[in-house]
Amino acid sequence: MSGENYDKKQSEITAHLLTNFNQLDIMNIVQFERRKPMNTVVTSKEAILEVSRKIIAEDGWTAVSIRNVAGKCGVSVGSIYNYFSSKGDLVAQTIESVWHDIFHLYEHAEDFDDFIKCVKWIFESAEKGGEKYPGFFSLHSMSFLSGEKSHGKKLMERSRKHMRNGLMSALNKDSNVRSDAFGESLSKEQFIDIIFSMIVSALLKENYNCGAIIEIIKRTIY
Repeated sequence: MSGENYDKKQSEITAHLLTNFNQLDIMNIVQFERRKPMNTVVTSKEAILEVSRKIIAEDGWTAVSIRNVAGKCGVSVGSIYNYFSSKGDLVAQTIESVWHDIFHLYEHAEDFDDFIKCVKWIFESAEKGGEKYPGFFSLHSMSFLSGEKSHGKKLMERSRKHMRNGLMSALNKDSNVRSDAFGESLSKEQFIDIIFSMIVSALLKENYNCGAIIEIIKRTIY
């Protein structure tokens, strides 16, 4: 084959390959756009919990599931299991994160030197939280933590412990408390347990009027 014919043949082969490559490339782009492959990487566990909190706010905690959260996050179901062992684990940690979102006791507990103001703040925060997460404090929304869901109970107890600690901190700093308010018949720990139980009972009923509890506090320790 002459040099001229060889060059011509090479040009034809190159042109053919380029044409086929471009067509294949275009087809792949079209197929890629149609499929829109799912992202399998989630930036953080908190990103999943944020989506889960949004689901609770919009549809209630019963709408939280591995598949639903994965769909909202735009990731595979397996990606969620990288962070949560089961649906129960996901729901439990989501509910704990909602409690944190509502109360932020870690940030505000030390701000109170007045026990009554602390209690009022809890109820005010709970009412705002009830508006943001409708039905969250109802008995049904908390009942999933009973029975076999021990992990959820542990997480909830951890949140409640922080709330108790916040109440105790405010009580210890309150200079208006009577010096004889506590003793053998009523310790500070017992008092906090009683008030905390009243608060939880009111929240489960979605009763954000703390007037009666405040009156009991006034008559007991001031």
